[in-house]
Amino acid sequence: MSAVWTYIRTHWFSISLILGVVWFAALRVYYWVKPWMPNLVHLNLRRWWAKRTLQRCNSDWPILESAGVKPSGWSGWPDKHNFAFILTHDVESQRGLDRVKQLAELEISLGVRSSFNFVPEGHYQVSKELRTWLVDRGFEVGVHDHRHDGHLYRSRSHFLAGAERINFFLKEWDAVGFRSGFMFHKLDWIHDLNVLYDASTFDTDPFEPQPDSARTIFPFWVHGRNGNGYVELPYTLVQDSTLFVMLEAKAIDIWKRKLEWIASRGGMALLTVHPDYVTFDGQEPQRDEYPVAHYAEFISWVKQTYSGQFWHAIPREVAEFYRKQRQNVISGLLALNSSGLLLAL
Repeated sequence: MSAVWTYIRTHWFSISLILGVVWFAALRVYYWVKPWMPNLVHLNLRRWWAKRTLQRCNSDWPILESAGVKPSGWSGWPDKHNFAFILTHDVESQRGLDRVKQLAELEISLGVRSSFNFVPEGHYQVSKELRTWLVDRGFEVGVHDHRHDGHLYRSRSHFLAGAERINFFLKEWDAVGFRSGFMFHKLDWIHDLNVLYDASTFDTDPFEPQPDSARTIFPFWVHGRNGNGYVELPYTLVQDSTLFVMLEAKAIDIWKRKLEWIASRGGMALLTVHPDYVTFDGQEPQRDEYPVAHYAEFISWVKQTYSGQFWHAIPREVAEFYRKQRQNVISGLLALNSSGLLLAL
């Protein structure tokens, strides 16, 4: 046994590299066969994997303590609010598209707004009428991947071809936000998209196929060429699909616990909910669904518990705020530096 341990210690880099290649290959195979996989088999595999993952990640999920550290230069949220509360939706199928208006109307009744991210060339077609209906009522429309097939990042050339189409829809939809399917991300590549912000990362989420976390509950800037860049908005609350579909939770306790922690750190509570998985009007949920009452209960709890303490905004507003705050910090530093030079002269 000691010999095995010695071998692992002395060859850890090679072993890690091999395991990484194996994991990458396994993901490629999975997303290749997924379209032909029966839904029940796919769901059972996800649940099996999620519950195995849960057993080994309690120390850094759903809360990663180091993610609560305020970034350098952080001056707080608008109007001295304690934390930010942002709602987003990823629409993955025709079933989800059919529920968009109903979910939006629920949010209107609860006094909140959100962003809806649509797949531009996937298995459904989102109409201009629906996008206009949402924007006219204070919602945001964003682009969700290209085809949502898990292949966007398979090669640089493939991504660039997809980016051309994504940029077309960003302009066509007057959208400024992007989120990858399955939360895959290569932040350097996203500079090829004409976006104000990306929302494909997370503070901590070991259940994602690419589980490398951003390790922060605050927005951050991703530097590009020639001083350009974009704002990254990591989601910080557990996705509904993870909580209710894969882990089969029956209550919103994890959402509450995580939001309480985010509020105590003055961070950004950003939630992703999929209309594909919610049921309305008391309908009996299918195996991959949950009652929308859970979502409504959470929003009501946030508003009652933290009334007047949070800034509720759509992602576009948060990204614009952060970009402006960053520019103010840079301007202040330049002014200080200039004053120092004048004093030195």
